[in-house]
Amino acid sequence: MERKAKIVRKTKETDISLEFKIDGSGNTDIKTPASFFNHLMESFAKHGNFDLKLTAKGDVETGLHHLIEDIGICMGKALNEALADKKSIERFGFSIIPMDETEIIVSLDLCGRAYLKYNVDIPYEMVENMETIIIEDFFRSLTSNAFITLHINKTSGLNSHHIIEAVFKAFARSLKAACALNNEGAVPSTKGLL
Repeated sequence: MERKAKIVRKTKETDISLEFKIDGSGNTDIKTPASFFNHLMESFAKHGNFDLKLTAKGDVETGLHHLIEDIGICMGKALNEALADKKSIERFGFSIIPMDETEIIVSLDLCGRAYLKYNVDIPYEMVENMETIIIEDFFRSLTSNAFITLHINKTSGLNSHHIIEAVFKAFARSLKAACALNNEGAVPSTKGLL
């Protein structure tokens, strides 16, 4: 069974189509009006070996907040759907990513419970045309809709671009590890359900 999902979300503020495949090869086709965010999602797919097709547009004249938050919702729903019954997954993932002066630590649990711990201060309010504060909103939307527990911590970093990019790379590597399949054939929980 292929672990993939397609999510379409249309609101008065955004119009998003997202296709996500867990067991991919890092292929992307990403079209949004947020060039830096496109780069982040390409990096996420590459470092997680995920396939990702994303087309999104919205009311960006008021800022990118609605668009990126709604992409987080779609990404979370796609991940949850693609994982299906979660049989034979490793469940936990952890990664430390350095990027020059920056070091980011991410740990996650595909546990069926939504929780985000985001301990990342970013020196500048804007990177290119994107408000840096919406990175936390993206991950909050993602975790709430994927029903995962996610901890993101910055141990060092001065360059806002490096910090944000390292967050996405560390998340990708952690998610890849948690989604990895083993031969057990069971849900990794004493409850028998995630």
